[in-house]
Amino acid sequence: MADPYATLGVARGASEADIKKAYRKLAKELHPDRNQGNPKAAERFGQVTSAYDLLTDKDERARYDRGEIDGDGNPTAPFGYGAGGTRPGGAGGFRSQQFDMGGGDAPDMSDIFEGLFGGRGGGGGGFASGFGRRSAGPPPKGGNVAYRLQVPFADAAALAPQRVTLADGRTIDLKLPAGVETGTQMRLSGKGDPGAGGPGDAIVTIEIQPHRFFTREGDDVRLDLPVSLKEAVEGGAVKVPTVDKPVMLTVPPGSTSGKTLRLKGKGFHRKAGGRGDQLVRLVIDVPADDAALKSFVAGWTGGGNPRANMGV
Repeated sequence: MADPYATLGVARGASEADIKKAYRKLAKELHPDRNQGNPKAAERFGQVTSAYDLLTDKDERARYDRGEIDGDGNPTAPFGYGAGGTRPGGAGGFRSQQFDMGGGDAPDMSDIFEGLFGGRGGGGGGFASGFGRRSAGPPPKGGNVAYRLQVPFADAAALAPQRVTLADGRTIDLKLPAGVETGTQMRLSGKGDPGAGGPGDAIVTIEIQPHRFFTREGDDVRLDLPVSLKEAVEGGAVKVPTVDKPVMLTVPPGSTSGKTLRLKGKGFHRKAGGRGDQLVRLVIDVPADDAALKSFVAGWTGGGNPRANMGV
């Protein structure tokens, strides 16, 4: 017998638009699909739905405002005779959360539930119409199961298949998508918990492991490559690791530390197709105690001041 205005949290003179807006908000919060295992939420959902039904029926709302019926739609006078002459089973009838005994058409609630629950008529939990009746909807699916998969850096770049062991002990080979990165989620349909309406899904979140010498920059891979002083001065071909396999790279004569060379197509696979590159930065490795090098440097002028462009 609660006040339907108070149940929806609106003023007595609220417009139909205000009532509808208030109901949308409450129904979204309280719908059984989103409150499984919470009977209080289901009870409250029924109350706000019943209040919405009454206040969106112009005749019933007017009768309530005149005091002829209570918040449940029942006549307020003894033995069911209201001020307007309403009787049990008459044209006004009793109004109940479970049944509409007035003989009128039930209000169309599809517009509300389509907006709230994706057009499923109130969701798969079984609650459908504004009168709290249970529909013959499909039984609920099982729950989804979350997994976190650590993928080696090179495997992620090359899209190498990854084997996943599910909770029931089964294994599945997972094909990584182009553009994969840490946080990418992959859905495996039907690999979740069992349920009356079929199994749920497995949700796999990817975590790319760091590499000991590769780093990622967008779809490119970066690498600092040590080269000897002789290789830097004279140039020549050197072997370079990539995320696929080692390749030969030509170092130009007279290269300095920090010079960056590019290996095309040796990076991560792009979502739009193709692959990024591998950017190789040369780092000249000078031995700490080489007598021949010390002897050479002692008689060398040094080639000028390499810091001159810095003003020092």
